[in-house]
Amino acid sequence: MRGLRSPWRAYALLGGLVALTVQVVPQGPVHDGLFVVTSCGAGIATAVGARLHRPQRASAWWLLAAGLGAWALGDVAYWLCWWVLDLRGFPGPSDVFYVAAYPLLAAALLRLAKQARPGRDVEGGIDAAILVVGCGLLSWTFLIAPTLSGFGADPLGAAVSVAYPLGDVVVLGALVRVFAAAGHRSLAFRLLASAAVVMLVADSVYQYATSFGSYDGSGFDWLWQASYVLWGTAALHPSMRRLSDPAPTQGATEFSTGRLLVLTGASLLAPATLALQLLLGLPPQVWAVVAGSTVLFLLVVLRMHALLGRVREQAAQLADLARTDPLTGLLNRRSAGAELQRLGDRAQLDDTHLVVGLLDLDRFKVFNDTHGHPAGDRLLVGAATAWRTALAGTGVALARWGGEEFAVLAAGITPARMERLLADLRAVVPQGQSFSAGLAVWDGAEPLDALVARADTALYAAKHAGRACTRTADRGAGSVHSAA
Repeated sequence: MRGLRSPWRAYALLGGLVALTVQVVPQGPVHDGLFVVTSCGAGIATAVGARLHRPQRASAWWLLAAGLGAWALGDVAYWLCWWVLDLRGFPGPSDVFYVAAYPLLAAALLRLAKQARPGRDVEGGIDAAILVVGCGLLSWTFLIAPTLSGFGADPLGAAVSVAYPLGDVVVLGALVRVFAAAGHRSLAFRLLASAAVVMLVADSVYQYATSFGSYDGSGFDWLWQASYVLWGTAALHPSMRRLSDPAPTQGATEFSTGRLLVLTGASLLAPATLALQLLLGLPPQVWAVVAGSTVLFLLVVLRMHALLGRVREQAAQLADLARTDPLTGLLNRRSAGAELQRLGDRAQLDDTHLVVGLLDLDRFKVFNDTHGHPAGDRLLVGAATAWRTALAGTGVALARWGGEEFAVLAAGITPARMERLLADLRAVVPQGQSFSAGLAVWDGAEPLDALVARADTALYAAKHAGRACTRTADRGAGSVHSAA
């Protein structure tokens, strides 16, 4: 009883029973009528699922309901034409609805992929294109080309027959886009993917059988029935709410072993198609294989280019993380040391000043204890942002030295100019806070770590002088004096 109280379990059970009943009922109006019940149930279940679970982004599910509804209308039209109106020609009114279902289903899947990955997903698009081209070559060789040759002077019949395998390829490409974009693998996703795959297999088997002989459809009706039940069950499952949520970047763009195997298999479909034709004794579609192989090769090269671009981007991000402070985005202490060495070389070469300043936010521990650590972090970020803006274009490097302490480094400006810049920084400290500062000017001979040590001594002198002021270390004397 518990399972029946769950809508998706109840629907799957009832849909499965109807599908099994269809298999034992002989071909006729009752058989096809039960088929209509299953297809209509899939469209209704999808609409009910969208209303019941109310996902934040429901447009994809309504498109899916519309596609399944078109398929259901096709089954209704087929039943009426065959068993009421005695219209059994091909193409018929039902084909209008069947063909219209494919773009709606593809649009629903593409919408899910776009919702799961809102930004550009070049890699996912290329992956889908590789699989579509490979499967499209198979479809052309074994389904489309034989269909076109079989219809002769009936262009409408040929066009409608070709629309089915083309629609399958489009839906397959859209399904791959969802697979590439969705970071999570919920049960709703697995049910949705299974429904699409089963539908594609049923269509392909039917199309192949009708192209190379007579076929009444009864042997594989259960595949379409299973597809209908799977579509509806996916929409009724509660995890459908998360299927269109933005997926985590990591994992969705990862070039996993599974994705590599799928792309490798798709890339080998061109020679596999030619080999299969030779094994079956069929005339080889040489130019189709040549065209497919060329496009696949270019897509694989493009995919490798995209992968290398992703690697370069990640390497740049790692390099940036190694250079910068994760909280403020300023240079970290290690990078500041390298920058100080570079500026020292420049100062020696140009025979100019090298000035180092250390800044320390006053009473930061008290601020942290009073307002909390998140507020302290916001103060650090706000100060860093304000100071970076104030120093823009001055040639002064700004770094987070550690904790609430910052460093300013500059070559080619005078100590007096640096003191005026510090006054500008003092005016923009957020939340009415202040800072103390110590300056030291390089004499061109002392080690740079000694220069920093003198700036640190001057900073402590500013702290002892009452804070919110600047002190400058005298050269080589180990003493400090008040800033002008």
